[in-house]
Amino acid sequence: MSTDDNSKKLGQFLKARRAELSPEAVGLLDQGQLRRVPGLRREEVAQLASISVQYYTRLEQGRLRASGPVLDSLAKALRLDHDQRDYLLELAAKDAAQPRGARQQRVKPQTQRLLDHLTDVPAIVLGRRMDILAWNPLAGVLLTDFSQIPEDQRNYVRLVFSESEIGGRYVNWESLAKMCVAFLRMDAARSSDDPRLSALVGELSVKDPRFRQWWAGHDVARRTSGVKKLRHPLVGDLTLDWQTFACADDPDQQLIVWTAEPDTPNDEALGFLASWAATREPEPPQSSSAGEPDESARPQTDPERH
Repeated sequence: MSTDDNSKKLGQFLKARRAELSPEAVGLLDQGQLRRVPGLRREEVAQLASISVQYYTRLEQGRLRASGPVLDSLAKALRLDHDQRDYLLELAAKDAAQPRGARQQRVKPQTQRLLDHLTDVPAIVLGRRMDILAWNPLAGVLLTDFSQIPEDQRNYVRLVFSESEIGGRYVNWESLAKMCVAFLRMDAARSSDDPRLSALVGELSVKDPRFRQWWAGHDVARRTSGVKKLRHPLVGDLTLDWQTFACADDPDQQLIVWTAEPDTPNDEALGFLASWAATREPEPPQSSSAGEPDESARPQTDPERH
C-alpha cells in the first residue's frame, strides 16, 4: 500500500467517524442550523482537535500527512476507541513496511503438534486476510470440513459470506459478518499492497451488497475474545467462548480456540462433538478450484493428520 493510498484511507476513516458523532455527544451546542451531512462538520472536528479547518480538510482529502500530536488530538476529538486509534496510527505510519503479502505463511510443526493435541477444544490458525492455515478435527466438526474446501477458497471471511456451513452455524450471522469485516479492515491497515487482499475485498464487494456497505463504513476491530452462539445439526444450540493467541514468530498468525464453561450443557455438547470427531474417517483434501493454489491458505502439514 502506497503512502498516497494510506493517506486516502485515513481521510475516508476520519470522514466515516465524524459522520457517527453528534454535536451533543462531544459537548458542542447544536445551533439549530440545518445539517447537509450527518454527524459533525469538518470545522467542528477541527475545533475539537485544536487545528485549522484547512489543515483538517486536507487530511480528509488525503493530501496531507498528520503528525503524532495531531493524530492524538483527532483520536480524542472523534472519541476513537483503542482499536480505532491503532488503526488510525497504522494508516499514518511514516515508514513503508515490507509488503506482508509477499511472504509465504507456514504453520510451524510445533503449532501443528499443538493443534493435534487439542482434542477437546476446536482450534484453527488464521493468517493474513483471515486465511485458514490449519485446523484440528474438532474445528472441522464444529464449523465445516475445511479439507473439502479448495485451498484457494479457505478464507474465513469468504466462507462467512458464502453459502457455506460456517455462516449457517452462527445464530446471529449479521453480528459475525460485521465483526469479520471489521477484522479484515484492521488487517488491511497493516498490509502493504497485498494484491490477494484487494482481490478478496473486490470479490466480496461485487457478490454481496452487505459486505460492500459494511466495508465502506470503515469499522475496525482486533481479534481478541468473545462469545458466540452456534446451532449445530448434531447437538443443537450451544454457546462458546472464543479467544485468540498470537504466534510469537509470526504475529500475522493467530490461534483461535473455542471453549465451553465446565459442567454445563455446552460443555457436554462439545464433549460429544469431540468424541464424534475422534471416530471420523478423514476425507481426502480438495485441491484448488482453479489456477495455482494459494500458498498462504494451504495447511503446511500432512493432509492425513486432518
